[in-house]
Amino acid sequence: MKKNLSLPAAVFMILALSSCVAKPNVSGIPVPLNPKVLIKTELGEITVEIYQDKAPLTAANFLKHVDARLYDNSVFHRTVTMDNQPNNAVKIEVIQGGQLARDKEFPAIVLERTSLTGLKHLDGVVSMARGGPDTATSSFFICINDQPELDFGGKRNSDGQGFAAFGRVLAGLDVVRKIQKQPAEGQTLKPAIKIISITRIAG
Repeated sequence: MKKNLSLPAAVFMILALSSCVAKPNVSGIPVPLNPKVLIKTELGEITVEIYQDKAPLTAANFLKHVDARLYDNSVFHRTVTMDNQPNNAVKIEVIQGGQLARDKEFPAIVLERTSLTGLKHLDGVVSMARGGPDTATSSFFICINDQPELDFGGKRNSDGQGFAAFGRVLAGLDVVRKIQKQPAEGQTLKPAIKIISITRIAG
């Protein structure tokens, strides 16, 4: 014979189950939870939530590279600190990686400006590196401390268009800071820090 749950127990079970499924948006249609990826480096692991809901174009581009395993055995090659950018009036702090020899595996993407996504380059935010607008391919960077000058209208890039933020570090920001502090010649990490793999762990 089945035992009836008490009201508090039943409520708890419903809440627990609801936390495991997609959440409905204002229209009542379920929205899939954002994917998460694990960046394994030789200095430790970094877990990142990919903002597929807020920056779908940029997220899709990054996840295409992840799913094709193109980031495996790549590197973090650049560290930008307050002390190694003497020629920049506007200073930032980031580490940059994922620049691939097969960089043209997929075409460059349209710049998904932060003025449209509502995202900000806060501490731990992951964003796409680029030259001009609409030129980003595989290379990405992770912010160390808040970097508002990388948002739309910011002055780090002379065109004022900012960069396309698309995720944020959930765990492993200590690893990001450790990479930033590794030996470098100018802004080039010497040696580069190996990215063993980037894989989906959810979504």
